[in-house]
Amino acid sequence: MSRFHIDRALERDVPRLTGLLADLFSIERDFAPDAARQEAGLRLLLAQPERAAVFVARDPSGEAVAMATAQLVVSTAEGGFSAWVEDVVVAEGHRGHGLGRALLSQVLSWARERGATRAQLLVDTGNGPALAFYEALGWHATGLGARRIQLTARRQ
Repeated sequence: MSRFHIDRALERDVPRLTGLLADLFSIERDFAPDAARQEAGLRLLLAQPERAAVFVARDPSGEAVAMATAQLVVSTAEGGFSAWVEDVVVAEGHRGHGLGRALLSQVLSWARERGATRAQLLVDTGNGPALAFYEALGWHATGLGARRIQLTARRQ
């Protein structure tokens, strides 16, 4: 980890982060890589620094080799803010160096500083390594199941 440093993503990182998201979405059953959509989503996150955060781990050359995002939502169960964590991905050649752990620590610190009292994330139930990773970090499965509905027609 000492060769890497973590900071907030910059506008110039968007193309590289779009590539990392393509890697992530290529292994998830519920999502598909779509560079234009991922770029648009990243730009929306970057435009809301008090409500959303995109953190990256950079190699010695300054290239983003891992990322994690978080957004604040209001939780009526908590009576305050909760953090929604997404897009935790480490480039294949950089796994096993603690980057995912460090990024999660950073997004959780960011959320705590903004008053969040809980964090949650979704994990593909077929991704054994991700399930083991989150469990080792103390994340617990809940009795809730995710559901979704598309509100707009998908662009072609």
